[in-house]
Amino acid sequence: MTSSQAPHLEQDAQDPGLIRLSGQWTLRTALAAAEVLRDAPEKVTGIDASGITQLDSAGVLQVLRVAHRADLAEEALVFRDEHQALVCTIEEVADDRPRAKRDFGVLAALERLGVSVHGMGHNIVALASFLGENLVKGARLLKEPRRFRLTATVAQMEQVGLDAVPLVALLSYLVGAVIAFLGSTILRDFGAEIYVVELVSIAFLREFAVLLTAIVLAGRTASAFTAQIGAMKAREEIDAMKTLGLDPIDLLVLPRLVALLVTLPLLTFIAMAAGLAGGITVGAFDLDIPPQMYIARMHETMEVRNMLVGLSKAPVFALVIGLIGCLEGLKVEGTAQSVGERTTSSVVQAISLVIILDAFAALWFMKMGW
Repeated sequence: MTSSQAPHLEQDAQDPGLIRLSGQWTLRTALAAAEVLRDAPEKVTGIDASGITQLDSAGVLQVLRVAHRADLAEEALVFRDEHQALVCTIEEVADDRPRAKRDFGVLAALERLGVSVHGMGHNIVALASFLGENLVKGARLLKEPRRFRLTATVAQMEQVGLDAVPLVALLSYLVGAVIAFLGSTILRDFGAEIYVVELVSIAFLREFAVLLTAIVLAGRTASAFTAQIGAMKAREEIDAMKTLGLDPIDLLVLPRLVALLVTLPLLTFIAMAAGLAGGITVGAFDLDIPPQMYIARMHETMEVRNMLVGLSKAPVFALVIGLIGCLEGLKVEGTAQSVGERTTSSVVQAISLVIILDAFAALWFMKMGW
């Protein structure tokens, strides 16, 4: 590199803040230009780059960096006419953008909340629509009984009800024993262990029996309904039914709903008996209350209305579990991943809605004095 090609910097004699640049300011001379710019005064009032013979983007960036550091106005920069287009282009792409504000995830959380609320509203509308469709086609069975699938309904009753009896009875028995044991722990301090009988009876007849049974069926049956119907949807069997002129609601949904409506109240009654048996067991072995005395006390204090309140919620829970399980199965898009996602969604929705409805029902019955 000759001396005429090397970058040069000179200060104006009258205005020391004005610097004049000359030579070649290119990528090849970038290191030399950086050394030259170190000699620039601290307070630069202007830059005269008209003496630069060759200029590329690297040289423009070096000059603009000095100008930005000195906060110079556009009029304080002087370039040759043939360099103006390049300088304007580099200024546009090298414009300093403000740093993005730190994101703490609040907007993302609000977005996810909004999407969830919108999805929940869509699911409620879809469930209400599906309920209406099943009510209409269920009423159609009264005029056209031949559409009712008795064999499929009995098979579903066996899978939904009979096969679930051991699990429901065992869980209810253990929960009844736990409630009796915890109640006795508190009541023993007041010498009122005998009131464990009322505690277990009221708790299981009104709430725990039907709620525990519904939760078990929501996890066991709703998932099975979704997986079965979803697999048929993935294999295009439902499309084949429609092609043959068969209604999937009559063939797949109504038998499952009827089976649940029949078996869930029966399972609830079994859960009530098993829960009371768990209380009797704890009373006999931990509270020194003989079974005869426990049963006599239960006979004196038990009210039929408590059992009716519990049984009245069973058909509602059965309808909710069956509708959600079948609806999510019909929403399957045809892939194995979709089947898994819809199965998980059906279980979560069914359990959540059952607990919410039970809470509202408990408050309503309490306010009504029932």
